[in-house]
Amino acid sequence: MLRPFISDAAMGILMLVLFLFFLMLGFPIAFTLMALGVAFGYYSLGDSVLPLFVQRTYSVMANDVLISIPLFLFMGYVIERANILDRLFRSIQLAAGWVPGSLAVATLVTCALFATATGIVGAVVTLMGLLAFPAMLRAGYDTKLAAGVVCAGGCLGILIPPSVMLILYGATAGVSVVKLYAAAFVPGLMLASMYMAYAIIVSSLYPQLAPRLPAEERNVPMMKVVFELFTSFVPLATLILGVLGVIMAGLATPQEAA
Repeated sequence: MLRPFISDAAMGILMLVLFLFFLMLGFPIAFTLMALGVAFGYYSLGDSVLPLFVQRTYSVMANDVLISIPLFLFMGYVIERANILDRLFRSIQLAAGWVPGSLAVATLVTCALFATATGIVGAVVTLMGLLAFPAMLRAGYDTKLAAGVVCAGGCLGILIPPSVMLILYGATAGVSVVKLYAAAFVPGLMLASMYMAYAIIVSSLYPQLAPRLPAEERNVPMMKVVFELFTSFVPLATLILGVLGVIMAGLATPQEAA
């Protein structure tokens, strides 16, 4: 079959436009991508695309690394149902009450910790949007700043292990997921630290964007803060160390740790 008279760049743009069109119509993402891939592949390669489609589908489904994805999803679901995030956010907020933009800092720290437990960007953004965003608005935070903090913190799940994106990339490109985790861990922490530094600096320079909490919410007994941190942080930290520790140490693969 002769190659159609259309450039690769034009075909890519057309696929993107059609993908967005069907997405806005409400079609599922997975089936939209599959249909576009088969249609454009058949248009370019002819009948040979069908055996390639079956072969590629089997090779992906036979990859045991992908088993860890639903298991990490389940781990994040268990953490959410156990109400650990709510208590963790509250305890970090109490501990950081003296810091300018304490609610923003607490949101970013909670996002980073939850990202290490689930690795799903959508889950982090959704949960923190329901948990932290209303709290920041009630405290008088600027809407743009509050939304930016939640979105930026939620995107940490792309870098901080156990990132599902890194699992998919490793399985597709044939790269060791353990090496990807080791390479992405420090940049993820650096990105989280820069987000927190930005929130503190902006809150200090423009206090009207992130008002300080009332004195009664900042002056909390130290023992209460320690107790809240211990009961909320220790269970999550134990889970994180148990999962990431064995992966980084090379004692288990991601699917075994999950």
